[in-house]
Amino acid sequence: MNRFKLITSLCLLAVLNACSGNPEKDEPDKGLSAAQLYREAKASLDAGQYEEAVNEFETLEARYPFGKYAQQAQLDAAYAYYKYGETDSAIASAERFIKLNPKNPHVDYAYYLKGLANFDRSKSLTDIILPQDAASKDTTSLRQAFDDFAILTKKFPDSRYAEDARQRMIFLYNQLATHEIKVAEYYMRRGAYVAAINRCKYAVENYPSATALPDALSIMVAAYRKQDLNDLADDTLRILATNFPEQAAKVANK
Repeated sequence: MNRFKLITSLCLLAVLNACSGNPEKDEPDKGLSAAQLYREAKASLDAGQYEEAVNEFETLEARYPFGKYAQQAQLDAAYAYYKYGETDSAIASAERFIKLNPKNPHVDYAYYLKGLANFDRSKSLTDIILPQDAASKDTTSLRQAFDDFAILTKKFPDSRYAEDARQRMIFLYNQLATHEIKVAEYYMRRGAYVAAINRCKYAVENYPSATALPDALSIMVAAYRKQDLNDLADDTLRILATNFPEQAAKVANK
């Protein structure tokens, strides 16, 4: 073998050795059992190391895709995503757990976690109660969170998470109604009286017990008057007076 061939062979051998590496060094947890991997991932989760926990739970599921540890890893990964602020991934993981494990004793928590993630995602929508550009606001996450909690309370009324879900539903119910009122006010300021009436009607029909109901009726009275539809305005004012006399008195004096 000439000198050139020798050097080439040595270089090739060095490259192959570098690529192969030491598998035990590259993957120090390669020989761990499902139980051991779960304990490590759970320790990371409890320590608040959420990104690391996600990676460890996913590694566990990839290596041991069947059994109780894989199921628990799916659910814990969803929680880790939620705590890490990755709400979309948390929702996707919770949905996957529900689909794969519909009879799991912890599936109620998956619904609850999905609702929490949508609830938190909707926090960026808190400006829906502000008047500017109200018509452009998106309430999809608010509605989805409400639906998630509704499914939980219906399917699992005795779940430990059901009462908190019910309280959040009340809040979301009123938030959604308030959004309709703010959109109606937006239309009123722009002289779109028919659109304002329609949004208020929607609120009355879909959120009849919401705290914003008197405001909806008040806007309808004002919108009817702006269009000289006085009979409709008076009829709506009578409904307002029957149910909310103090609010009706304020509207009548305007």
